[in-house]
Amino acid sequence: MDDKQASAYDYVIVGGGSAGCVLANRLSADADVSVLLLEAGPPDWSPLIHIPSGIIGLMWSRLANWYYWTAPQQHMHGRRLYWPRGKTLGGSSAINAQCYTRGAAADYDHWAALGNRGWGYAEMLAYFKRSERFEGGANDYHGAEGSYTVSRLRHVNPLNEKFVAAAEHCGYPRNDDFGGATDQGFGLYNVAQNNGRRCSNADAFLHPVRHRRNLTVLTRCQAERIVFDADRATDVVFRQGWLRRRRRVRARREILLCGGAINSPQLLMLSGIGPRDAITPHGIDMVSELNGVGRNLQDHLDISVIDIEKTRLSLRLSARFLLLQAPREIYRYFRHGRGQFTSNIAESGGFISSSDDPRQSDLQFHFIATIEQDHGNLINTMRHHGYTLRVCDLHPASRGRITLASANPRDYPVIDPNYLAEPRDVQQMVSAVKIARRIMRAPPLAAHFERPLEPLEDDMADDAAIADYVRRRAETIYHPVGTCRMGHDPDAVVDDRLRVRGIAGLRVVDASIMPTVVGGNTNAPTTAIAEKAADMIIEDNA
Repeated sequence: MDDKQASAYDYVIVGGGSAGCVLANRLSADADVSVLLLEAGPPDWSPLIHIPSGIIGLMWSRLANWYYWTAPQQHMHGRRLYWPRGKTLGGSSAINAQCYTRGAAADYDHWAALGNRGWGYAEMLAYFKRSERFEGGANDYHGAEGSYTVSRLRHVNPLNEKFVAAAEHCGYPRNDDFGGATDQGFGLYNVAQNNGRRCSNADAFLHPVRHRRNLTVLTRCQAERIVFDADRATDVVFRQGWLRRRRRVRARREILLCGGAINSPQLLMLSGIGPRDAITPHGIDMVSELNGVGRNLQDHLDISVIDIEKTRLSLRLSARFLLLQAPREIYRYFRHGRGQFTSNIAESGGFISSSDDPRQSDLQFHFIATIEQDHGNLINTMRHHGYTLRVCDLHPASRGRITLASANPRDYPVIDPNYLAEPRDVQQMVSAVKIARRIMRAPPLAAHFERPLEPLEDDMADDAAIADYVRRRAETIYHPVGTCRMGHDPDAVVDDRLRVRGIAGLRVVDASIMPTVVGGNTNAPTTAIAEKAADMIIEDNA
């Protein structure tokens, strides 16, 4: 089918990631409507996707991964930071660490206070519960009838309990359910897993309904632009398969963008919707000047404290492990669904409020019972036993931007998160390092401590030294949001029903619509956003 020919569906979903899988499920439940799901990446066939510990291989490879890099960061010594994003069915839920968190109630109540009707915590909690099949059973905060399986970890390295005890020694409470009455405290993460296997959004929502005759799923199909008839979005032009054959498809009811915080604003700008100064220099005709497209980019910046340990309880990728232990662990995993391969690597962590608002956590921790190095560098992981504590700023004040590099849809956009532009963010990260270091030196972990790997003592000399360490070593914790912000002001991209302002038949449904980033991992919130969006789409098209 060439560009001049078009098949037609009621709904065309662009992006088979976390939100797209939910919409495909919910909209195709009505047998009288037809749904097309377009995914730029391949099917989620790789065993690394389904084995929880496969995250080690997925994060630092191009397999099922867009493999993005940011622009040089002005406030971080000109460094370019690596941004992995899922490029397969299930999107980033297919390559993430599976930690199930939602953020605080105050995060959603803040969205509602900004004028976004129906987006407060009470309303969103109903959607979290609808999706979930919680291993612990239904209660006031969890659902048990959904398909998104949330489980207790099947493997926990003993150092995780030492870490939680160290946090308790420092005065922080124990918390065994970060999705419950409060997120604050320290404990073991619940994970998106089913019987020791990753439960991506494709596993939870898409694969169970692939048999529906009114649902079509096409992979390796990258959208290039949206076509308009006056102020209505009508068609999607995309390239399909290895041969990059151009096709065009019509949406009788709506086009739903689910590409995430990078791809959704990129496609809008390629289609002529966005800031004039980001579109016309590339020779693209303007369709609608929405200055908020690509702006308001927010992400959780993350810094690591890494120690070498002497008790050899941590995971070390030594020759002995690879030759003797790994085969046994492979057998345990495939025979019983148990063992180290069921680990999500980040097995424990916590949330604290270091600010004046005790209702809202502002720091999140991920403890990893191995030495985690950036850019897939495994030298120290192979050489030493050790453990890593990652801590991120949950509510940064800095705002960045996504812009086009060219009019070619295959060229990656320019990603500038503008990290640490605000002095408040630098101060928060300095405090984060101090708190993380104090927990790491508390007695329950002190018995395992041999020496620091980073930061070294010179890096901790004073606040200026810590700030420089942050600028040199901080990385993302993979939670970009906000680039198609929901609201009612002139710079908002979508309204509170996620309709693109001024354009009929076009919505954005993904993490890009968040006005402010939630205080935690973003996959469960993105899933709830899509659940709510499905209800609104069905209601508006009734």
